[in-house]
Amino acid sequence: MLLVPAAARIAGAQAPPPPPPDQAQAQSQPTQPGSEQAYSLPPDKLAKAKALNKIRITLEIAGSLWGIIFLWWLLASRAAARLERWTQRQASRRWVQGLLFFAAFLIITTVASLPIDMIGHIASRHYGISVQGWGGWFGDQGKALALALVLGTWVLLLFNWIVRRWPRRYWLGAWVAAVPLAVLAAMSGPLFEPLFNKYEPLQKNYPVLVTELEKVAQRTGTEIPPSRMFLMKASLKSNGLNAYVSGLGPTKRIVVWDTTAGRVPDDEVMFVFGHESGHYVLHHIVKGLALFAVSFFFVFWVCARLAEGLVRSFGARWGVAPQPDVPPLGTRTGFLVLILMFSVVSLLLDPVSNTASRYFEHQADVYGQEAIHGLVADPQKTAVSGFNHLGEAWLEDPDPNPFIEFWLYNHPSVRNRAEFGKRYNPWANGGHGEFFKN
Repeated sequence: MLLVPAAARIAGAQAPPPPPPDQAQAQSQPTQPGSEQAYSLPPDKLAKAKALNKIRITLEIAGSLWGIIFLWWLLASRAAARLERWTQRQASRRWVQGLLFFAAFLIITTVASLPIDMIGHIASRHYGISVQGWGGWFGDQGKALALALVLGTWVLLLFNWIVRRWPRRYWLGAWVAAVPLAVLAAMSGPLFEPLFNKYEPLQKNYPVLVTELEKVAQRTGTEIPPSRMFLMKASLKSNGLNAYVSGLGPTKRIVVWDTTAGRVPDDEVMFVFGHESGHYVLHHIVKGLALFAVSFFFVFWVCARLAEGLVRSFGARWGVAPQPDVPPLGTRTGFLVLILMFSVVSLLLDPVSNTASRYFEHQADVYGQEAIHGLVADPQKTAVSGFNHLGEAWLEDPDPNPFIEFWLYNHPSVRNRAEFGKRYNPWANGGHGEFFKN
């Protein structure tokens, strides 16, 4: 789970490299929070943050709606039906037809979303968040598509087979398959990260920082030795700040961006590490997977009922033609109706999943601030300064719309996080923290 501000991520901003030395120095000394507001920006950056925030929100909403509209168009124009007939002419084996169909589907939808993604990258470069050139950006897009073709086509083929195999209870079979796939995705994430970024041992260039992080690891009981602490060359793409822990079990590791190490004080990196450690110690990943398992049991059932209703109403018009021993939703075209309904329901449930995510992130903030108590001079000032650095680097709006934050943010806003960090001092008058007793 990343510490990147939610508003920065909802724009799909690409990771951009470090700013010029003078700008880097300015960002390493953020505006000191006053007595009234813990997170603030100087006037020039505030104006940019306001403008960029509007672009981010617009692109996020437009991207979600466009994905649904384009799926509907594929069905209503009978383009999906024509694609299915084409794959049937190319191969006699059903599974080969499925691979061809879903590979073509992934390519088409990726190309369709490209204009919105490009606008996001243009905005990110214009406001100095991203410094990645177009060649590298398109290269990353190509890698992501290749990965989707290698893995995603087989996943879609699996779920399509489940629909054909159990025409009455396919939603239950899809749910049973989705849970272990989610666990596998969480464990295998670090294996694919080197495809997009360069990594090297953190110990190589920042041995003092590694020593400080080991102190936090010992205090939190997080079993991440120096051999699994890495420096990511984010400066090739981004001016943003970040550090994160990824993976599960043997793949678990901490990653610090090279735009963060050496650019912000080590005590702030320790706070970030404490925050990320909190996700593991408080079992947020396991709890998140459990919430996924419970909620998607009902989501799959609802999507199945809605998709069946759509096929009854529009199936003939869309070219969803039943085949021998294959229910309508078991055809390739019919399966896209299921994907369409899943996209709609997922969009409507965004506030629910984001609310749960914000709760976990807030808990991790509390845990992180408590984890560095006794290891840094002032946990409150460290947290507030860290959030100010983070907000300035990503041009986070200090005053986001509450409804937008509720609907789109999977992290609390930087303003709210900084305000809490400023107030949180359970050790006053001999007290203790929520997660640590000293």
